[in-house]
Amino acid sequence: MKLNRKDILEALETISVSGEGKNMVESGAVQNIMTFGDEVVVDLLLTTPALHIKKRAEVDVMKAIHEHVYQKANVKVNIKVQAPEKTEIKGKAIPGIKNIIAVASGKGGVGKSTVTANLAVSLAKMGFKVGLLDSDIYGPSMPMMFDVQTEKPLSVNIDGKSKMKPIENHGVKLLSIGFFTQPNQAVIWRGPMAAKALNQMIFDAAWGELDFLLVDLPPGTGDIHLSIMQSLPLTGAVVVSTPQNVALADARKGVAMFQQESIDVPVLGIIENMAYFTPEELPDNKYYIFGKEGAKMLAEDLNVPFLGQIPLVQSIREAGDIGHPAALQENTPFSKAFEVITQNVVQETVKRNKSLPPTEAIKITTMAGCSAVNK
Repeated sequence: MKLNRKDILEALETISVSGEGKNMVESGAVQNIMTFGDEVVVDLLLTTPALHIKKRAEVDVMKAIHEHVYQKANVKVNIKVQAPEKTEIKGKAIPGIKNIIAVASGKGGVGKSTVTANLAVSLAKMGFKVGLLDSDIYGPSMPMMFDVQTEKPLSVNIDGKSKMKPIENHGVKLLSIGFFTQPNQAVIWRGPMAAKALNQMIFDAAWGELDFLLVDLPPGTGDIHLSIMQSLPLTGAVVVSTPQNVALADARKGVAMFQQESIDVPVLGIIENMAYFTPEELPDNKYYIFGKEGAKMLAEDLNVPFLGQIPLVQSIREAGDIGHPAALQENTPFSKAFEVITQNVVQETVKRNKSLPPTEAIKITTMAGCSAVNK
C-alpha cells in the first residue's frame, strides 16, 4: 500500500509532545516525513532529552499512524534533541544553594512531612549537603521529627549582616517556625504575616553551601505555596499521595498547581506513601489497605515520573515521633525504599537541570491564572 504524506500529517495532528499544548505538527516537532510504499520515516525535533518523553513521542507517532492511516505501516521515528539555551536565574536566588525542591501534597494526612524528613536524611547519607525549610507555618512538625524541639537558632554575623544559623541534626540543616513558638502555642496569622516570616527564614538564614534545600509545603494549594514560589526559583516539585481516590484527586490538583502556565515549576515526580501494609511478623506479605498503585497510575496518567512506593509500617511512624527518621535505620525494607526514592529524585533533578533552563521566581501581578476561574 502506498501511503500519503497528507494523511500522515493529519494523523500526527491528533497527538502532542508531553508538556506542550500544541499538536506535534503545529508545535514544529515534526521536521520531515518520508514515505516509501508502506514504509514511513518521521523526523522529530524535541526540546528535552528526557528518556520517558522521547519514548512516549515515538510510541505516540507509531500508534497514530497505525490507527489513522494504515495498521500494517512500517514506521521509523528519528528523534533529534535541541534543548533551549540555559538562562540565568532571575528573582532572589540564594547564593550557595544549587537545587531547591518543594515537597507538596494536595491533601493533609498523607505523610508528606515524614517523607520530606526521610528524603533529607537519605540525601545527607548519600553525601549531599542538605537543608530543610519547614514552611508549614500553622502546623510545623519538623522540630519533633528531628528531635530538636527545644533548640533555638542562634544569630551569626555573615559579611557584616546578622543571620539565623539553622539547627542541624542527622546531617540536615533545619529551620522552622516551630523554633520560635511554644509547643502549645497556635500560630494565628493572616497571609501577609506568614509570608513575611517565611521570607525571613529563607533570606535571613545562614544556609551556607547546599546541594539541596527541601521545602516542606503545607497541604493544599494556597497562599503559602504562592509566597514560596514568588520568593524562590524552585528547581522542581515532588508530590506525595496515598493510593486512595480521595487523596489522588487532591494530588492531581497539586500537580496542576505547579504546571499552571503562570507558575510553570517542573514536577520531578510523584511518591506513593502508605502504598501497602506489611506486618512485622509477615515481612513478605502486602495488604493494599488504601488501594493498589493508585499514585503510580496517576503518574502515568499525568505523564510525570513515578518515584516509588513507601510501605505503611508502624516503625516509620514511631521513628518520626521520637525524632530519629526511619531512613537512618540501616538495611531495613523501608530504609531501602527511601534510598531508591531518593536516588530517583536525584536522577530526575539531574535530568531536569540538563534539559531545562533554571526556574524563575514567579511574578504574579493579577489573580488570573492563579485561581479556579481565569479572569
